[in-house]
Formats: sequence, structure tokens, C-alpha cells
Amino acid sequence: MLLIGVCGASGSGKSTLSEELKTSIGSGCIIINHDSYYRDFPDLSFAERARQNYDEPGIFDHDLFLSDITTLLSGKPITRKDYDYTVHRRADHDDEWINPTDVCIIEGIHVFHDPRLCELMFLKLYISVEADICLLRRIERDIKERNRSIDSIAAQYLTTVKPMYIKYVRNYIELADVIVARGGRNARIVDILTGYVRDALNPS
Repeated sequence: MLLIGVCGASGSGKSTLSEELKTSIGSGCIIINHDSYYRDFPDLSFAERARQNYDEPGIFDHDLFLSDITTLLSGKPITRKDYDYTVHRRADHDDEWINPTDVCIIEGIHVFHDPRLCELMFLKLYISVEADICLLRRIERDIKERNRSIDSIAAQYLTTVKPMYIKYVRNYIELADVIVARGGRNARIVDILTGYVRDALNPS
């Protein structure tokens, strides 16, 4: 199984590029979102959970994520992990299984943070998009998909999203094998990457 990491700022188009690649590669490809591996805080109130910094690396269960990816790479299935943004709680599906495939795409703002995971990646992609475009995309997504208000989006962006981008996320570009411009809907780069992956899967 080939492991592909897709990293970049919030709203840069990571999910879009991952889906475009998955469609282009075909049925032998799965996507796992790093956000599904946020740490759970069941003992905290909703207000306390909402105040957590969901943009810093320590909020993720990196050990569990690495364990699941290593399990897939070894040819064994894992249970599906998930996260409910409306209540800030893990929402795992212990009765659903993810089976190993030819290609696994993992995507998230801190997917390059763990060097142990980076060592397992066949290809590391970083999406480089201007910050104002990312912010507009984030506003649209959070309103439509996560039932957030403009005030809460703005507060989170200023207090955690932007500072963590400056401190961590923008520096991940140095770890990338390929820098993708213009966001996830870059048909030419998708075609190039798909060809590269297929060549690796079926060497002549």
C-alpha cells in the first residue's frame, strides 16, 4: 500500500485534492482524515471543549493515528474513526471497518507533524494557497457544514487558526515532495500525480 500525505492550511483545499486524486486513481484508493483523530475530552463541558485549541498539534492522538496507519500498511483492517464538530466529541464507528487498499491518502493540517508517520509516506503533498482565500473557504465550510456563526469563526481564526498556521503549518512546506498551487482543483497536477502513482503500483 502506498501512503500519500496531503498537508496545508485550513481551507487550502486538502480534502478537495484528496477526493480528486481518489477519483482519478480509482477504486483502490481510500482517504483518511487526520481530523477524525482529535483527542476526546468526555469529562469536560461543551463550553470547555469548545475552548480547546483545535489547531495545535497536541490536540491530535498521533499515536493512535500512527498505529492505525501502520496496521493498514501491514495489510490488516482498522475500525473507522470520526469526530462530531457540532459537539466537539469523538464519534468512532467501532462496527465499521476500513480495509487496506493500493493507495491510502491521509490529509490534515498537521499530517506532517509526526516524523514517524512522514517516514512511511510514499509522497508528501503541500497545498500552497493565499491566506485570504483559505479564510473565505473556511467561513463557507464552517457555516454550511458545522453550524458555526461568523463571530465564532472569526474568534477561532484570530486566536488559534492563524497563530498555529504561522507557528507550525506553513513550515511543513519544507517537508513536502510536491508543492501544489491554486488549491485542490488543479487538474494538471492531479493527472501528473495519478500517473506517478500508477507507475509506482505497476512498475514496468
